Amino acid sequence: MAILQSHLPYAPWMQPAARKLPGVMPLAPDEWLFVDDAYGAQMAERARLLATQEGDVLACLPCASDAARELLDLVLAHLPQYGFSAKGGGFQRPDGLRFVPDPARPLWSLGHLLQADFCILQKPRDGDEHVLTGAVLCFPSSWTLADKLGRALGRIHAPVDSYDAQMGARVQRMFDMIRPEQPLWRANLLRYENPALYQPRREFAPKDKRRDGVYIRSERQVLSRLPESRAVVFAIHTAVVHIDALTPEQRQIVDAQMTHVG
Repeated sequence: MAILQSHLPYAPWMQPAARKLPGVMPLAPDEWLFVDDAYGAQMAERARLLATQEGDVLACLPCASDAARELLDLVLAHLPQYGFSAKGGGFQRPDGLRFVPDPARPLWSLGHLLQADFCILQKPRDGDEHVLTGAVLCFPSSWTLADKLGRALGRIHAPVDSYDAQMGARVQRMFDMIRPEQPLWRANLLRYENPALYQPRREFAPKDKRRDGVYIRSERQVLSRLPESRAVVFAIHTAVVHIDALTPEQRQIVDAQMTHVG
């Protein structure tokens, strides 16, 4: 059964300035997390994937352990403003279920609390680019954690035609300049034939993306810096709607294929 939002909860690409890659904009610090009307169904799917395919959707290199724990602590401190309440040593989620985070498994815990996937990127002391060192990735959009873990930004984006050397330099400068008090965000816009949230594909494999697909998939992508470890967190909140759920203005943009992908 398809897990869909009732409407597209964000659409920054409606503004012409946001369509130019990488299309990143400042975000208020108290808006870096997000909960929408598909919370319960998406969380049930995340729990299923973490129970049956943990090796595919969860990984953390030793160098990211401290950053993962810092990220969990930061998220827990912000949960009350997103409809969570402390209960029985854990949290009652917006869907009414109670979950007790495990400090020894921070990324696993995050995967059971929020709809977003979380990726941790760190810049080695002797490196020029940030490297993906850990993630909980239940809803990949045509990529796999196995292909990207331990890879630098340029190598991660090798299959993306628009990610040339100039774009790579811009993105790396942006990563270097992110401040803990100022998260950044963007949202992409993709058309799919298949509404499934879990769509892993190996690098350079054919994609399901279609110009005439009836499902619109959009990722709310937030970049933030952890104040202690200085790691960059890439949070990906995925929304999928049927094209008929778009507003007339959104439909016009989609039909004109004015999309930015990535």
